Amino acid sequence: MNLSYWEYKTWLSNIDFTIIGSGIVGLSCALRVREKFPNAKIVILERGILPNGASTKNAGFACFGSLSEILDDLNTHSEAELLQLVQKRYHGLSLLRETLGDRSIDYQPNQGYELFTQTDMALFEECLSRKEEINQLLHPVFKKDTFFLSENHFHFRNIHSQYIVNQFEGQIDTGKMMDALIQKVHQQNIKILSACQVTQIEDLNTAVEIKTEHFTFYTNKALIATNGFASQLGVTKVKPARAQVLITQPIKNLHIKGTFHLDKGYYYFRNIDNRILLGGGRNLDFKNEETTLLEQTPLIQNKLEQLLHEVILPDTNFEIEHRWSGIMGVGNRKEAIVQPISDHVYCGVRLGGMGVAIGTQVGTELADLL
Repeated sequence: MNLSYWEYKTWLSNIDFTIIGSGIVGLSCALRVREKFPNAKIVILERGILPNGASTKNAGFACFGSLSEILDDLNTHSEAELLQLVQKRYHGLSLLRETLGDRSIDYQPNQGYELFTQTDMALFEECLSRKEEINQLLHPVFKKDTFFLSENHFHFRNIHSQYIVNQFEGQIDTGKMMDALIQKVHQQNIKILSACQVTQIEDLNTAVEIKTEHFTFYTNKALIATNGFASQLGVTKVKPARAQVLITQPIKNLHIKGTFHLDKGYYYFRNIDNRILLGGGRNLDFKNEETTLLEQTPLIQNKLEQLLHEVILPDTNFEIEHRWSGIMGVGNRKEAIVQPISDHVYCGVRLGGMGVAIGTQVGTELADLL
């Protein structure tokens, strides 16, 4: 791309901080950088026309983890580490709500419900037997019992007659949240360059050279906030994980309200605008879902539709209106990676599917590395 003098002068010269990725982490990072450096020139680069990873594609769960997810995490984390993870999710959501306000993100504290299919009875019994243990473990965070039992009052089919409820979970409108963040960033005189994919970053000691598909420029500091795409920029210990989603057309007199988890959180659904949004299923094909391709597969989409017919909406006529995918960043640990890569390049990645919960906090921590 041949840039004019005006384009280069206005957007790509004398840049103090360049943030790569305009998702929750990148935008939150930019706002914190502006707080720390009121007069700095800050630019955000985004590979897509809209934020292209998971921030505009997630299910909008304001969640901390279902009981079975937490028990599963205890297989690879100590109790102290798990408590720290949940505490970070809780504080991160609080920071998101404080930053944008509940009305602007349409926050609704409708609770989270974990469902167990007829083949998950052993898992249900394990969760039930350890419910009080986990309530005690999480008491320092929530000051009350987190999990309790509830009857199947939403009349789902082919599941256990009781749910395990997380009383502190809620839901947000993902689009409204991201729109509010972008507006806030623009108000702080921070530029966002969309459809501008970064191909290489090199710390030259005196500056950072950033190559994109369209041009090359220089910045004093670079902050990588691309999460699921981080490995493309040389950040190790992060793998992409595709999440496939579908949403129904509006359903008359929809009685379902809340956020719902199945199969250790590998499936999740919620109500939104009189519709059911349902996602997950990467556990059906872990290897092929370790991709950055924003596509859908018949294997997973058919399973999602099967769950709608057999469990969620067994007596309801519905039609699918949209299908899409998002790319998460995962690894063998649940902790986010927030660290320097070199003297002038930093990263905040590997959110492990908890971007809504911890994205604001990770973005803030990334800026505070400066």
